[in-house]
Amino acid sequence: MKLTGFSDEAAPDLATQIAATKALGWQYLSARGIDGKNIHDLSDTAFELAAEQLDEAGIRVAEFGSLIGSWSKNITSDFDITLAEVERAIPRMKRLGTQIVRVMSYAQQPWGEDQHEEERFRRLREIVARFSDAGLTTAHENCMNYGGFSSQHTLRLLEEVPDMKLIFDTGNPVFQKDRSQPEPQPWQDAWQFYQDVRDHIVHIHIKDCLNPSEDGGEPEYVYPGKGQAYVPEIIADLKARDYAGFIAIEPHVATVFHIQDGESPDWQQCYDSYIAYGKALEAIIGE
Repeated sequence: MKLTGFSDEAAPDLATQIAATKALGWQYLSARGIDGKNIHDLSDTAFELAAEQLDEAGIRVAEFGSLIGSWSKNITSDFDITLAEVERAIPRMKRLGTQIVRVMSYAQQPWGEDQHEEERFRRLREIVARFSDAGLTTAHENCMNYGGFSSQHTLRLLEEVPDMKLIFDTGNPVFQKDRSQPEPQPWQDAWQFYQDVRDHIVHIHIKDCLNPSEDGGEPEYVYPGKGQAYVPEIIADLKARDYAGFIAIEPHVATVFHIQDGESPDWQQCYDSYIAYGKALEAIIGE
């Protein structure tokens, strides 16, 4: 197992993200946001400066955390926007020496409405083909997208997009209803979801949280092993299966991505909690 993390949860600037990575004694970070922009949306100049910073620090990028097909994008949006992101991502991944790109399957439509399944499958096949042609691995994350409706929806994606792999996020099932079940649909079970898809996993995200009070509500994010994401059990199973891939922390405990409009994050709290979260995960792995 190799450890990494979404270091933009520690700080917006790359220099402090690198400092947090080194404070944990890690050699990798998961690249997502730098100064408020996703890494595939940086200007060419800003991206090259970031790549040079990483080179000088001896820090490598474990995962290209793109916004391709993310939960913030509707399946009815212009596909050319997605393809432009893909075409910007490919040379940047090669520059960074990064093999895995995180993608999603577009935002969930309200349950009961047309989910545009065939269009999702078509788009993902094109996305995966472009990355595969470049020798890169496309991995889908079970976030608030079509694949996040249930483990069965994720498995359906794999049937329709056979060259795609999976990133499993431990926390995402905790705040989503299992749409493969009849009404009243229960909260997803992270352990069951993991077991259903584990043979296809190439990368892990670690979040932990507690069920929201209502469907669509915000969960309470907690340190690993303190919530309902079965983090210790999943780590133990990964160890038993000789998992050799990356495990990335994505804490959310300092509410960086879930603050209310007009609020500013306490970046010192974010930095400190990021370090504490990484150490808590290391303790679980070491048990």
